[in-house]
Amino acid sequence: MLKIFSFILIIIYFAVLLLIVFKEKKNTNTYDYFFAGRKLPFWALSITFVASWWGAGSAIETADSAYNEGMSSFWIYGMPVLASTFIMILGSAFIRRIGFLTQGQIMDTRYSPLAAKMLAVMILIFMTLNAATQMVGVGSVFSAYLGLDYTYAVITGTLIVIIYSVFGGFKGVVITDIVQFVLLFISALLVLAAAIYHTNGFENVYKAADLKGYTDYFSFSAGFEKNMVYVITFGLSWVIQANVWQRITAARNDKDATKMAVMSFFIYIPLYLIVVLTGMVSLALYDTMPKGGIIANIVTDYMPPLLGAFVFLGLSAAVMSTMDSLINTGAMTISMDLAPKNIDDERRLKISRISTLVISIVAVIIAVKIRSILQLSFAASDVITSGVFIPLVLGFLWKRGTSYGAVASMVFGIIFAFYNMALYQGVSLPAFWKIQSASQSITGICLSLVIYITVSLITKPEYEKLDNLKSGYKG
Repeated sequence: MLKIFSFILIIIYFAVLLLIVFKEKKNTNTYDYFFAGRKLPFWALSITFVASWWGAGSAIETADSAYNEGMSSFWIYGMPVLASTFIMILGSAFIRRIGFLTQGQIMDTRYSPLAAKMLAVMILIFMTLNAATQMVGVGSVFSAYLGLDYTYAVITGTLIVIIYSVFGGFKGVVITDIVQFVLLFISALLVLAAAIYHTNGFENVYKAADLKGYTDYFSFSAGFEKNMVYVITFGLSWVIQANVWQRITAARNDKDATKMAVMSFFIYIPLYLIVVLTGMVSLALYDTMPKGGIIANIVTDYMPPLLGAFVFLGLSAAVMSTMDSLINTGAMTISMDLAPKNIDDERRLKISRISTLVISIVAVIIAVKIRSILQLSFAASDVITSGVFIPLVLGFLWKRGTSYGAVASMVFGIIFAFYNMALYQGVSLPAFWKIQSASQSITGICLSLVIYITVSLITKPEYEKLDNLKSGYKG
């Protein structure tokens, strides 16, 4: 019955999304396609902000990690998101006032066209890899609830996202994200409630933790050194994540941009606590980690079929709401930063739609080959942390920074990230740091900083470029 109800609900859900997207006014230019004409209210942007980060990793990976590691699992995704969002609260008004729509345009003005193109390529890699993480998530959810083969499950879930994303653009993404957010929030609460009810009291969780010898299970700070890896790697990459800057840029004004970030910060806290507590409570329900993950098994073992199908819909919404954001921003990067500048807007809009399809296909291939959400997330963040963070941030703060320094730093970042990916895949190369560790993240950032400063100091100053950047600032 669960499969039947799930099939029925996903078909209804898809039909509703299509109705919403096609009922909206069609996008006539790229400004509407990627920024909705800067007419959306802050609360709508806040919901799509939350939906863009609260996806497969948050809903599935965090619950599974909490089952094994307890409260400290909040650090894997929760703390990086809160740290990044807090920084966004401080910087959102500044970002909104900048007279540039994309990070590529910022880099072009501050450094050079080459630096802008390199940034765009790295953002595209980041968005594609992160979209693949959500496809891994949708593959897991669809295969668990619909009984589909994993590959077909990935393709089916991705097709739903592609169709409404291609035709709806950013406004379509925002509108569907609002629907998806309501579904995912209610679903998360229902799963937690079911887990608590069948645990017969939270004291049984304490007993289960004692039996397994989990002395730090309820400690928020347990494994601090290991968990800082996620804060450093994910946090630093997410604070400059292009799809979040896209939402800030789409705000009607700088005050709305700040309000959007503040609202998002306070929504994230209960969301991440819900999935962490769900994983922890499950320790009293399962002696070992069940095949298919915590959430899927709670639904099949402890919830009525119709209610379980609704949770399936909520999980699907969580995954797809993040996937559509990543694909849309990747398409924006291609059409606005990589495509020729001298093409007309009609052709650019066509490139945007084609890019949405191409990114989705590439991400599907990756998701089928690499079925680890954490591995893909770490690889994606490594590219941005080691290659983009330093030149982008210091471009605003250090006048002596040059285009040569920025390019050198980004070249290093790409090499460093792919070197680490090769090591993780088992390629026989010398490893000078522990893979996916704090030392890896800190090494990448520090070397990027050293290269940026050194090359900038030995090349001719470009003071006027920072002045040109500031001239585009509408503060």
